[in-house]
Amino acid sequence: MAQDLFQAPDYYGLDDLLTEEHKLVRDAAREWVKREVSPIIEDAAQEAKFPKQLLSGLAEIGAFGPYIPVEYGGAGLDQISYGLIMQEIERGDSGIRSTASVQSSLVMYPIWKYGNEEQRQKYLPKLASGEFIGCFGLTEPNHGSNPSGMETKFKDMGDHYLLNGAKLWISNSPFADIAVVWAKNEEGRIHGLIVERGMEGFSTPETHHKWSLRASATGELIFDNVKVPKENLLPNKSGLGAPLGCLDSARYGIAWGAIGAAMDCYDTALRYAKERIQFGKPIAAFQLQQKKLAEMITEITKAQFLTWRLGVLKNEGRATTAQISMAKRNNVDMALKIARESRQILGAMGITGDYSIMRHMMNLESVITYEGTHDIHLLITGLDITGISAFK
Repeated sequence: MAQDLFQAPDYYGLDDLLTEEHKLVRDAAREWVKREVSPIIEDAAQEAKFPKQLLSGLAEIGAFGPYIPVEYGGAGLDQISYGLIMQEIERGDSGIRSTASVQSSLVMYPIWKYGNEEQRQKYLPKLASGEFIGCFGLTEPNHGSNPSGMETKFKDMGDHYLLNGAKLWISNSPFADIAVVWAKNEEGRIHGLIVERGMEGFSTPETHHKWSLRASATGELIFDNVKVPKENLLPNKSGLGAPLGCLDSARYGIAWGAIGAAMDCYDTALRYAKERIQFGKPIAAFQLQQKKLAEMITEITKAQFLTWRLGVLKNEGRATTAQISMAKRNNVDMALKIARESRQILGAMGITGDYSIMRHMMNLESVITYEGTHDIHLLITGLDITGISAFK
């Protein structure tokens, strides 16, 4: 079994801007990834199986709702701590980070922000501990970048709601205990509903034959006349802005996570370039390889400071949707390019499961699409700077 020799790059001394708590939280997550994720992740990806044994460890390092208040079972950490945890987990694997992102930003966040006190007390402690795993139902077979067109609907039946429809590309759905589902009422207004496994008519078929996020469980949510108790409606926010607020939190975590994937690819390529001998010297001695490596560390450094600043703004409650979109788009694109360049440095060895690079590259092909595609995020920035929507 290959030893995890990862050393995190910090070319501009970002650590100097972090608190001791930030570093303790990050280092705990980093050590857990080295100990629990790295030894098993290549086999999990090859076998296309989500390693469920990691769920308890994710809970232990505070990856489930790190910023959720302690009174609801969370760690009560700030947004930079949340980002650093996501960075370290995605350094291990994007699919494992997806599980944590969904649990934190797409399930716990809406229950905390949009739910009532009874819902918070009922669900959040169990989600924080990993006793419950959740998923988030927004994307549909016919509606991805246009979620306002959703067809999933619910009717008021007097003593309950009747839910019908389907969601697609849902991380965690095959084993989730609850789903936060977004659907339209009879007036066409979007609301969030908590749907529990075991409710009659609710099924979660798994999606197979993926080339990306192979160590993550992806599936559908099918609602066939599902009776949802009225107390499961999230009462404190409705409209499209409600699920989009959750996506802001998830996209923020992804911006940090992508840096982790990029750092792992860079670290692997740098180490290999120093050890691989061709023409009588390490390939790191050749100009073209140094160009690749120098550009990688430059882009990682830029992304680190972009995202750290975004974390400061988020802690202050000043981060905008457009700023989060910019960071998500930039960092995932950066990570994907670094994965591809790193693969070239490793040559043929880069396509094997002996190294993490090809797995990261395949995973990032999903990350660049989910939580808003590469192009959609560009248009969000375009709208912000011009005031003109390209969506209508």
